[in-house]
Amino acid sequence: MYVCLCKGVSDRKIRESVEAGARSWREVQQETGCGTQCGKCACVGKAITRDAITSEVMASTCDLAYAV
Repeated sequence: MYVCLCKGVSDRKIRESVEAGARSWREVQQETGCGTQCGKCACVGKAITRDAITSEVMASTCDLAYAV
């Protein structure tokens, strides 16, 4: 689904940005341009970013040999 029509950014692109190492909304904005023009997509973009970061962090902790 397209999140940012101004820059043509989809939810998949936001998730790919997080998978590539972005760990904040600001980093996602810099990489994708989402939320930098009119700003109407910022709330949805932030929510998707937050969800993607949480998923990435949880996945990395599951790879540990023991719980921290």
